[in-house]
Amino acid sequence: MITLSIITITYNAARLLPKTLDSVLRQTYPAVEHIIVDGASTDETMDIVGRYISDNGQSGGKHSVVAISERDHGIYDAMNKGLDMSRGDYVCFLNAGDFLPDEHTLENIAECALSSGQLPAVVYGDTDIVDNDYRFLRHRRLPPPQKLTWRSFSNGMLVCHQAFYALGEIARTTAYDTRYRFSADVDWCIRVMKEAEARGLPLRNVGRVVACYLEEGQTTRNHRASLKERFSVMRRHYGLLSTVLHHLWFAMRAIIKR
Repeated sequence: MITLSIITITYNAARLLPKTLDSVLRQTYPAVEHIIVDGASTDETMDIVGRYISDNGQSGGKHSVVAISERDHGIYDAMNKGLDMSRGDYVCFLNAGDFLPDEHTLENIAECALSSGQLPAVVYGDTDIVDNDYRFLRHRRLPPPQKLTWRSFSNGMLVCHQAFYALGEIARTTAYDTRYRFSADVDWCIRVMKEAEARGLPLRNVGRVVACYLEEGQTTRNHRASLKERFSVMRRHYGLLSTVLHHLWFAMRAIIKR
């Protein structure tokens, strides 16, 4: 049985965190390591984490839960802390406000990873977007392709960060680049997939929705800065000409859809 490490980054997230924690607690898959990295919250976030740890213990301690609360240098620094703490065969980030769609999600991820003799470097799936009351709004606009490579992201981030389960031994040696404020997750996913190709490891689509996230997020709130940073990431991996041409196509596509 493989172990799945779910890493949750929080900061003053008392309103959003319960939904995330509940979705992990009710998972039927037993081999789960849940790592919570808090950035020294001043609200009730750590009280909620404490109750979650207690609830997990009362349910038989079926999951391993580890939590820390200390100052960090931003979300990607906190994610690197989570990676360093993780021990699972696969790692995924499910931050405050994100949640797993049903109680069998992690069981489906594990079954997909074990569906052939060779463990894939990445197991990935689709994502749903919800409103502030966690009601379904729509599927994410960019659907995950059946065949994914690191080159696929030249067409946009086709797999959401919350739906990207990376092989632990690759994830832990691929730190987030903290020079980025908004798009280090895009860069990280590309680098993980590049390493997968170098090792000759497959990427496998689970073929279902594996994550839900709120429509209004950090990247949405900082849209213009995020776009500039993402351009820099794409240029780094795909070259200037390819990145410019793809962005022209993105702009034309947006105009056509209006």
